[in-house]
Amino acid sequence: MTSPFDDPAPAPAPGDVPDPEDRDARPQYVLPLLVRLEKATPPGRTDALETSARAVLTLLADPRVTEVDGEWTERVAAWEDARIRKVVRRARGGEWRRAGELPGITVQGREAEVRVFPPVPLDGWPKDLAKLQVSGTELEETAEVGAPAPGLPVLWINPELEMSAGKTMAQTGHAAQLAWWRLDEAQRKEWAESGFALAVRTAEPGAWEELVRSELPVVRDAGFTEIAPGPTVVFEGGERYCPTLRLRRP
Repeated sequence: MTSPFDDPAPAPAPGDVPDPEDRDARPQYVLPLLVRLEKATPPGRTDALETSARAVLTLLADPRVTEVDGEWTERVAAWEDARIRKVVRRARGGEWRRAGELPGITVQGREAEVRVFPPVPLDGWPKDLAKLQVSGTELEETAEVGAPAPGLPVLWINPELEMSAGKTMAQTGHAAQLAWWRLDEAQRKEWAESGFALAVRTAEPGAWEELVRSELPVVRDAGFTEIAPGPTVVFEGGERYCPTLRLRRP
């Protein structure tokens, strides 16, 4: 499964893949993500990437999205019918507090805080979000990042790319969304009950090509910002929460 993520493919019904030009002709929306970056206590990079992915999943599983008459159902459907954009901005102090007053969901990682908002039109950002910066989301690790826990879903990052933390947060969100679309209701429920347990790691160069060639969800960036077009993240489902997405190695 591949997608032109960032701008990515919608969530089509089986056997019903929209024509790209038709997608472009529809009203365009963007999913805003906001990461809290206080000067004195910035989060670790991997924690922010994992929290961003979990934030996207938390929104997709929210009753305001999943229920037929949910408050955000129509907006999310319109967003998924067009090109699926995600933009990560940063905030601190009063900016973060004001953004927290807007409808959305804040997801807490070990250190990171990421707030996800329902999709907005490309030219219709709330003013308290529109004025926030996209750049400046460079993050360092604050703790040693070890091997993922056994059975945990892993979002593998292309080892050949250099992306800002904000760009990478959008990419991990894309990968989590691709995986979500593949799961049935029982699998979604089980994963949600775990708090959307997952890990983000950079793939070993020798394993990356195998991951891309697999039938796992692959995010393919359109190349409009920071990097050239191509694969950015592969989602490998863990045996515990996403068994149908695990990579079957020889």
